[in-house]
Amino acid sequence: MEIAQREISRKDVLKLGVLAGAALLLPLERAAKTQLLNARMASSQLPEPFQVGFVRPPVLKPVLRRGDTDFYRIVQKQAGVQLAPGLPKTRIFGYNGITPGPTIVARRGRRVIVRQINGLPRGINPAHGDENTTSTHLHGSDTLPQYDGYAMDTTRPGWFKDYVYPDDQDARTIWYHDHAFHHTGFNAYMGLAGLYLLHDDLEAKLPIPQGRYDVPLVIKDAILSQNGQLIFEDQSLSSLMGDIILVNGKPWPVMRVERRKYRFRILNASTSRGYRLALSTGEPLTVVGTDGGLMPRPVLVQRMNVGMAERYEVVIDFARYRVGQQVVLRNLDLKNNADFSSTRQIMRFDVVSDAKDRRNNSVPPRLNPGRGAYSPMRLKESDATGPRRRFRFHRKNGLWMINNRTFDPKRVDANPAFNAVEVWECTNNSGGWFHPFHIHLIDFKIIGRGKNGQSPPFPYERGPKDVMYIGGGETVKIVAKFGPRKGRYMMHCHNLVHEDHDMMIQMEVGKGGPSPLAARAKPVSKMRPF
Repeated sequence: MEIAQREISRKDVLKLGVLAGAALLLPLERAAKTQLLNARMASSQLPEPFQVGFVRPPVLKPVLRRGDTDFYRIVQKQAGVQLAPGLPKTRIFGYNGITPGPTIVARRGRRVIVRQINGLPRGINPAHGDENTTSTHLHGSDTLPQYDGYAMDTTRPGWFKDYVYPDDQDARTIWYHDHAFHHTGFNAYMGLAGLYLLHDDLEAKLPIPQGRYDVPLVIKDAILSQNGQLIFEDQSLSSLMGDIILVNGKPWPVMRVERRKYRFRILNASTSRGYRLALSTGEPLTVVGTDGGLMPRPVLVQRMNVGMAERYEVVIDFARYRVGQQVVLRNLDLKNNADFSSTRQIMRFDVVSDAKDRRNNSVPPRLNPGRGAYSPMRLKESDATGPRRRFRFHRKNGLWMINNRTFDPKRVDANPAFNAVEVWECTNNSGGWFHPFHIHLIDFKIIGRGKNGQSPPFPYERGPKDVMYIGGGETVKIVAKFGPRKGRYMMHCHNLVHEDHDMMIQMEVGKGGPSPLAARAKPVSKMRPF
């Protein structure tokens, strides 16, 4: 084994597919470099679309409720999962051993504490050359810096950390995922991602679909080896483009639906792939929510782009179809993606009956007034009180950079005053890639895009956002109020290959905020019950 590992480079190992610790997806002692191109599962071997049923990630129950706080416990561990009949079990990293991880359902005004225990294999991971450390980021939450999943704030195998979430924002679709320095892409690709749904009274009073008609769709792509294991192939630090589309961990599933409206919470959890979604029938999608919660008003669109880490809440009305009709959620051509015939479709809906429950079955013309102190929806460009900042995304010497810089934890790249309103312009000069840029802590409003940032935003992104899709040759202009916490927070491309190498910078909001390293992980031997 040692000889084989010396003869095959780290890049070759990634192509073959490597799991945690010493668990290898293909036997390296029998591998040769001439076999590498054949390691990927042939298109003829891929699972057939629409052969497996749709599943929802399970909802996690708190281990304790005390006062206004709910306590949860999650173990990050390696496991084997059955993606489809006929395939061997695929080894993953999963929260509680599943991917997507269990969904946490929270209520505004109730604090949540999640104990994340790193139960991954100890030792050096041959895929990325480091220990299997993790750092959990609750993406879309305005947490304090020390609980935000700072890249350097890692938890070693056999250690744990308690993350505290205030849950003081509007209802929204949030997700938690790994954010460990330099191997975020690998950890998230291996399965460390899950949903966190925050509800509030305003949402509960709306007649939009709720309960079992409120459905999560975690979409991601994957590459499998010939024996059914995940391959991490980043194309020379460019991107990872799989030929299998998973929805909630299953390839091209079929969901049985009634003749009524459903609300779908769409999360693009892919490493590098964007999607351009449309229905096979040509009927419109009704967009009711964006990253930061419900939109001011619903918007009807025929198709929509969804970049990595973006979330959209979409209503589809199946009442317009007859029982027995099938509707496919399609993936249209999108620039700067590597498309395969197998990636043209996402999942299928089979209309099987009339509606069994007609409550919460409409979309009102007004949804969210956006009256919160940090809601960006009432902000205008003229409200800016701070300087106009510009960020340029590009590649240089094989590294991904922002303003000609890579990540340095000792350097602050923007220092908005606490509660300041600022306008930022983010430019992607490249025509070869798009960059979904995520800013931690805040919600922002997109006020312009296009070649000079002067065109209006896409209709479906006219809600509160925390990720902006910056296409090749585009400038995206945003306005935001910086708060409600002080301290250092990361900003990065959510093509996780780009983030890891090294398209990430940081801002510091105000002065005197807590250090992002103020609440470090501890050994499990020191863990006490809640």
